[in-house]
This record gives sequence, C-alpha cells and structure tokens, in this order.
Amino acid sequence: MTKSKPRQSVPVPRARDSVSATAALPDDCQVVLVLQGGGALGAYQAGVYEGLHEAGIEPDWVIGTSIGAINASLIVGNRPGQRVERLRTFWQTVALKGLASLWPALPGQPTAWSNFQTMSQGLPGFFAPNHQAWIHPQLPLDEDATGYYQTTALRETLASLVEPDRLNAGAPRMTLGAVNVRTGAMRYFDSRDETLELAHILASGALPPAFPPVRVGDEWYWDGGIYSNTPVEAVFDDHPRRNSLVFAVQLWHPDGDSPRTMSQVTTRQKDIQYASRVDSHVQRQAQIHRLRHIVRELGKELPAAARARPEIQEMVRYGCGTVMHLVNLVVPRLPGEDYSKDMDFSRTSIESRWNAGIQDVRSAFAKRAWLQPVDAMQGLVVHEPDPGRPIEKSMD
Repeated sequence: MTKSKPRQSVPVPRARDSVSATAALPDDCQVVLVLQGGGALGAYQAGVYEGLHEAGIEPDWVIGTSIGAINASLIVGNRPGQRVERLRTFWQTVALKGLASLWPALPGQPTAWSNFQTMSQGLPGFFAPNHQAWIHPQLPLDEDATGYYQTTALRETLASLVEPDRLNAGAPRMTLGAVNVRTGAMRYFDSRDETLELAHILASGALPPAFPPVRVGDEWYWDGGIYSNTPVEAVFDDHPRRNSLVFAVQLWHPDGDSPRTMSQVTTRQKDIQYASRVDSHVQRQAQIHRLRHIVRELGKELPAAARARPEIQEMVRYGCGTVMHLVNLVVPRLPGEDYSKDMDFSRTSIESRWNAGIQDVRSAFAKRAWLQPVDAMQGLVVHEPDPGRPIEKSMD
C-alpha cells in the first residue's frame, strides 16, 4: 500500500565527491538524471550513470520510465559506491547467454535468432512466457495475467539488488512514471511525496501487451512510456522550481532518414513514437521559462504600492529567475540495428551501448557547455550532442 509522506519544501543537501566535481557544475543547482524507456537500449543509461560517477557527480534526482525506472531504482536504491556494480549485475543477469549472446557480433548475420530466443523463452532474471495468454485472444484472464509474459523473475532480481530503505531516503529523490489503466492518466510516483516500493518500479515497466499491469494501491498501472516515454516534464513542472542541470538520456531518435524498406519503416515509426514529443516539450517549456523571467523583471518595475496589493503579489509569483540546463544524451545507432533493437539483449550490444554512455558523458564534461554565460531572459538552455559521433565497440 502506498503511504503518503509530508512534502519536502527544502531540498536535501548533497555532498560532492571532490572539489573538481563541484567546479564542473553551475552555482546552486540540482543534478537531475532523466531516463527514457527503451528495453535493451537502456544499457546506454547505465553507461551514462557510470560516466557521471566517474566524474564525481551523483544525481540529486532520478526520474525514470520503463527500463529507465529499473535503472533508476538500481541507482537510488543503493549506496553510491555500489551503484555501478549493481547496474552491471542486473545487465549481466538479463543478457542473453550462449550462441544468441554472440549472434549480433557475427559479421553479416541477422538478429532474428536471438530475437526469437527472447520471444519464445524470455530473458533470465527478467521475464518468461505466460502460456495462458497465448491460447486465445478472447480467453478471460486475471488482471495480473493479461500479458504475454510474466515478470516474477524481475521482481526477484530487483529484490536482490535494491535496498528498499534507500529508495525512500530522499537523497537522491526518485520519480517513476506510469499510466493508470482505468483512467488513462499519467501518474508520477515520487519518493518526496510517498513511500515507493517494488510495485511502483514494476508498474512503470509494465509495457502492454507484453507485460500485465501492476497493482499499486487500488489501481492498476501500465508502463508510462505508452503516454510519455521521456518524463522530462516532471522536472519542468516541479515546484518549487530550482536551478537544474538535467541529463536527459534518450534511447530513441526523433530525427532520421526517410525509409526505403518496410523494415526501415517500422524502425522509423518506433523511433518517432517513443521519442515521445521531446522537442515539443522543450520548446514549450523554453517559452514558459522565458515568460517567467519576463514576469520577474516586470515585477521589479512596479511601484511599491502596487507590489503591496495581494492580487499583484499573486501575479508576480509566476515569475522566477531559475535556469535549467538540459543536456541531451542520445544513444548512438549500432551498425545493422533495426526495429528490434530494443529487444537486442546480446552481451556485445549491451557492452557497446554501455561504453557509448560513458564516452558521451566524458565528452560532455570535457566541454562543460552549461558553464557558459546565458542571456538573463533565458530560463531553459539546451545542449545537444555532437552529431555523427562513432560508437565505441565492445572491448570484450
């Protein structure tokens, strides 16, 4: 049962690992890690976290959906010194074993066999077929069995890798996105406001029709990715607003070439669908934050008598001077990947994407673009990755 907690209006203080780490951040800001949904592509997120850890930076707030929620729980639910190890253990557990684990690395070979193994047998420590669901589409099932696979193994894996008390310690704060099956409304479960449990993590990753919904309290929830796969709006809409350095880790490409085959059509369709309106969210929020800065400046120009009026004070409160730096980190494309890339749990692909995450964070901190001066009216500054960067191959 979800337990409500008193809302914290004062941010929890954080300790930086070194003076150099502190110098790499804007003044008086929180570090936020936003993790998108994307199945096997989530290995890139684990690499991004390791890159941050390597730089001496620990997030103050981790927001996740789907595989992003799982990675978030492994980060928040462990002590800083254990987080990379626990992420590594999880990804090694769910990686394909045997020939299928090497298949994508063989030159000129398709991933069909490894994908077939995943679909027919599931993944160790993650999910297994729910044979009832395959009998007939009209067969009545219990709510917790309305998926082609069951995730009992995932619950057991997370229970062995996540410390429940740390999920709710408040540092880092954790937010998980899920969709209410009955109302269709997006719900963000937040450790600042309520006690989070394994059920919240599983609910955020319950992608239909593969996985059944998960009950939280009196309601059933599905994967938040079917509504908003990039939960960055949770940062923009948070109150009170704070200066933030936001690392938005994206697993799908909003831009791409026009497809020439039906396989490319499906690949492009999934990228567009699960990129989930990132650009439109950011553009709208950039406008809103600029307006807030304008309101703040206009409020300064009002006479003292006007500023004393309650209705004017209410209006002026819409203004603020916070600045959010949004660093977009996008998983690079692997050679030969297709629409099934989110099912590619081969060991070589996991390692390649993980290494790419580390390298992208190193590149971002080498530039530290967020330390450059910005216009006083600019409340949201977006830092894009370098286009066309090569992916680092696995070193196994």
